[in-house]
Amino acid sequence: MTNAATLSGVIPPVCTPLTPDHEVDTASLTRLVDHLLDGGVDGLFILGSSSEVAFLPDGHRRTVLDTVIGHVAGQVPVLAGVIDMTAPRVVDHVRVAVEAGANGLVATAPFYTRTHPAEIAIHFRTIAARSDVPVYAYDLPVSVHSKLSADLLLELADEGVLAGLKDSSGDEGGLREVLLRRRERDLSSFAVLTGSELTVDSALWMGADGVVPGLGNVDPHGYVRLYQAASRGDWDAARTEQERLFQLFQLVHVGGPHMGRSSSALGAFKAALYLRGVIAHPTTALPQIPLDADDIARVKDHLSKAALI
Repeated sequence: MTNAATLSGVIPPVCTPLTPDHEVDTASLTRLVDHLLDGGVDGLFILGSSSEVAFLPDGHRRTVLDTVIGHVAGQVPVLAGVIDMTAPRVVDHVRVAVEAGANGLVATAPFYTRTHPAEIAIHFRTIAARSDVPVYAYDLPVSVHSKLSADLLLELADEGVLAGLKDSSGDEGGLREVLLRRRERDLSSFAVLTGSELTVDSALWMGADGVVPGLGNVDPHGYVRLYQAASRGDWDAARTEQERLFQLFQLVHVGGPHMGRSSSALGAFKAALYLRGVIAHPTTALPQIPLDADDIARVKDHLSKAALI
């Protein structure tokens, strides 16, 4: 992958299977990669939010990089998250990911520190200057507390700093603005990917290039069908598939009020993969609260209704 124009389609953010003692379960991870490739995905994104990157020590990150990139062996592009608080820390992750053979890097704005848009621009310029592969911005204001504006993103795209965007902001109007400004500035090589599982059909209709869906770990075939229907202009089929996936996505709420929303969602994805026989354990990283037996039983009900087990 040499430019953003090739980055499109379904690119799931790969979960990180863990053993009961919280080591990376590499056997399960390779099975998960095969499950996604068998589903027809167009690329993989490792070490993002669905990968529990914020919880993984550096050694675990390197194990994920080496396992996935080695197993994929060039079949599809592999994007690696280099997510950390500030540019000097991110640059360390850049070096490791590039050495491991990542085809592209994904970074958020700085976090913990309070930053100005001019400092966010310096952050991305610093990362890109240290990378021999394309850099993609990850717009995640719920965690980073900074919203990446269309003007900033496309200014950096025009400079050659950013190759694309993963938009997990939940701001559909903001996504449309990026797509409109991209067209106005003739920056068609700047890839725009939605991170929403629930509005993929509308994002593709607006002109987005693809989707990075956490639920795609559980049902990659469904998102591939959705993307293919949209690609051929069959919007009725795309909407039907999106509505089916919308119903399946309700499994993320099984944890209810006794754990955080992220713990519930990531736990549900892993429980679904465990129930489908893809990974050996549904373990989530500490200090997340694990799903209990009743929660997992509700995940199983959702999978049964979706005819996935």
